[in-house]
Amino acid sequence: MMFIVNEKDREYRFGNSGPKYLMKGPRMNFAVVQFQAGEDFKAHYHNVMEENFFILEGEVDIVVDGVTHHLVPGDLIHIEPGEVHYVINKSNSAVKMISTLAPFQDSDKVDVENHTY
Repeated sequence: MMFIVNEKDREYRFGNSGPKYLMKGPRMNFAVVQFQAGEDFKAHYHNVMEENFFILEGEVDIVVDGVTHHLVPGDLIHIEPGEVHYVINKSNSAVKMISTLAPFQDSDKVDVENHTY
Protein backbone atom coordinates (compact mmCIF):
# COMPACT_ATOMS: atom_id res chain seq x y z
CA MET A 1 0.00 0.00 0.00
CA MET A 2 1.32 3.46 -0.92
CA PHE A 3 2.19 5.79 1.94
CA ILE A 4 3.99 9.05 2.62
CA VAL A 5 5.94 9.80 5.78
CA ASN A 6 7.88 12.92 6.74
CA GLU A 7 11.20 12.64 8.53
CA LYS A 8 9.99 15.18 11.12
CA ASP A 9 7.36 12.66 12.28
CA ARG A 10 9.96 10.11 13.39
CA GLU A 11 12.71 10.15 16.02
CA TYR A 12 16.34 9.04 16.06
CA ARG A 13 16.90 5.92 18.17
CA PHE A 14 19.32 7.69 20.54
CA GLY A 15 17.83 11.18 20.86
CA ASN A 16 19.82 13.14 18.27
CA SER A 17 21.75 10.23 16.78
CA GLY A 18 21.43 6.74 15.37
CA PRO A 19 18.85 5.53 12.86
CA LYS A 20 15.47 7.15 12.29
CA TYR A 21 13.38 4.57 10.42
CA LEU A 22 10.96 5.98 7.88
CA MET A 23 10.10 2.47 6.74
CA LYS A 24 10.65 -1.00 8.26
CA GLY A 25 9.62 -3.71 5.82
CA PRO A 26 7.85 -5.43 4.30
CA ARG A 27 10.69 -5.72 1.73
CA MET A 28 13.30 -3.21 2.91
CA ASN A 29 14.22 -0.77 5.68
CA PHE A 30 14.81 2.91 4.92
CA ALA A 31 16.33 5.19 7.55
CA VAL A 32 17.91 8.58 8.01
CA VAL A 33 20.99 8.04 10.20
CA GLN A 34 22.80 10.74 12.13
CA PHE A 35 25.93 10.63 14.27
CA GLN A 36 27.27 13.58 16.23
CA ALA A 37 31.01 14.35 16.35
CA GLY A 38 32.89 11.48 17.98
CA GLU A 39 29.97 9.04 18.01
CA ASP A 40 30.15 5.51 16.65
CA PHE A 41 27.99 2.44 16.09
CA LYS A 42 29.14 -1.01 17.20
CA ALA A 43 30.70 -3.36 14.65
CA HIS A 44 28.17 -5.82 13.26
CA TYR A 45 27.11 -7.73 10.18
CA HIS A 46 23.91 -9.02 8.65
CA ASN A 47 23.29 -12.61 7.59
CA VAL A 48 20.75 -11.86 4.87
CA MET A 49 20.34 -8.11 4.39
CA GLU A 50 22.62 -5.95 2.26
CA GLU A 51 23.10 -2.38 3.49
CA ASN A 52 23.72 0.87 1.67
CA PHE A 53 24.74 4.21 3.15
CA PHE A 54 24.40 7.43 1.13
CA ILE A 55 26.09 10.45 2.71
CA LEU A 56 23.95 13.62 2.75
CA GLU A 57 25.90 15.94 5.10
CA GLY A 58 29.23 15.78 6.92
CA GLU A 59 31.95 13.14 6.79
CA VAL A 60 32.16 9.66 8.27
CA ASP A 61 34.46 6.64 8.41
CA ILE A 62 32.90 3.27 7.72
CA VAL A 63 35.17 0.31 8.35
CA VAL A 64 34.29 -2.81 6.32
CA ASP A 65 36.16 -6.04 7.08
CA GLY A 66 39.00 -4.01 8.61
CA VAL A 67 39.37 -1.48 5.77
CA THR A 68 38.51 2.16 6.57
CA HIS A 69 36.54 4.11 3.98
CA HIS A 70 36.30 7.89 4.46
CA LEU A 71 33.00 9.07 2.97
CA VAL A 72 31.79 12.56 2.08
CA PRO A 73 28.49 13.98 0.76
CA GLY A 74 27.42 12.26 -2.44
CA ASP A 75 29.25 8.99 -1.64
CA LEU A 76 27.36 5.70 -1.51
CA ILE A 77 28.81 2.57 0.08
CA HIS A 78 27.29 -0.87 -0.51
CA ILE A 79 27.88 -3.56 2.15
CA GLU A 80 27.15 -7.21 1.41
CA PRO A 81 25.72 -9.73 3.92
CA GLY A 82 28.50 -11.12 6.11
CA GLU A 83 30.76 -8.06 5.78
CA VAL A 84 31.55 -6.70 9.26
CA HIS A 85 31.02 -2.95 9.37
CA TYR A 86 31.65 -0.26 11.94
CA VAL A 87 30.68 3.41 11.67
CA ILE A 88 32.54 6.25 13.42
CA ASN A 89 32.29 10.00 13.04
CA LYS A 90 35.80 11.33 13.68
CA SER A 91 34.92 14.81 12.40
CA ASN A 92 33.96 17.89 14.40
CA SER A 93 30.37 18.04 13.12
CA ALA A 94 27.37 15.78 12.65
CA VAL A 95 27.04 13.38 9.74
CA LYS A 96 23.67 12.63 8.17
CA MET A 97 23.13 9.75 5.77
CA ILE A 98 20.50 7.46 4.30
CA SER A 99 20.57 3.75 5.11
CA THR A 100 18.73 1.03 3.23
CA LEU A 101 18.59 -2.62 4.28
CA ALA A 102 17.11 -5.37 2.09
CA PRO A 103 15.63 -7.90 1.80
CA PHE A 104 13.78 -7.10 5.01
CA GLN A 105 14.42 -9.35 7.99
CA ASP A 106 12.87 -8.68 11.38
CA SER A 107 16.10 -9.58 13.17
CA ASP A 108 19.31 -9.91 11.15
CA LYS A 109 21.99 -7.84 12.94
CA VAL A 110 24.84 -9.78 14.56
CA ASP A 111 27.06 -7.77 16.91
CA VAL A 112 30.77 -8.49 16.76
CA GLU A 113 32.46 -8.39 20.16
CA ASN A 114 36.02 -7.25 20.79
CA HIS A 115 36.36 -5.65 17.37
CA THR A 116 38.83 -2.78 17.49
CA TYR A 117 39.70 -0.38 14.70
